[in-house]
Amino acid sequence: MGGEVIEVEVAGVKFLLRKDLRYTESDEWARLEDGVATVGITDFAQKELKDIVGVELPEKGRKVKKGDAVATVESIKATADIYAPLSGEIIDVNEKLLDQPELINDDPYGEGWIFKIKVEDPGEFESLLTPEQYVESVRKRKE
Repeated sequence: MGGEVIEVEVAGVKFLLRKDLRYTESDEWARLEDGVATVGITDFAQKELKDIVGVELPEKGRKVKKGDAVATVESIKATADIYAPLSGEIIDVNEKLLDQPELINDDPYGEGWIFKIKVEDPGEFESLLTPEQYVESVRKRKE
């Protein structure tokens, strides 16, 4: 699993992005491989939330539409909904997070993934934000 990593800074917050991922306005990332999207929250989102102390995972087999709230991440600062970036069926969840929610802080694009969706329409993936568009979206919110 590769993908070039870039570091950006917006409003004094430095965060990492991966070139091989697509992003949402609501700070999720998605990696599409063979019709299955792995989903998590961005490095920027985990930095904004600070120390993550709990995760409520979605149910396997649940059918979701793009934009549905499907999971929750709880930090010492706030509780954040995690939205499905794509429509499809949830086929896997990262149960490690139940005991180690801090994996999202430590490795948001790797071990800290949250769920996997068997994607209904791979074309939806193309409509997600590129890393550059995501940086612009963060900039608009923060500056």
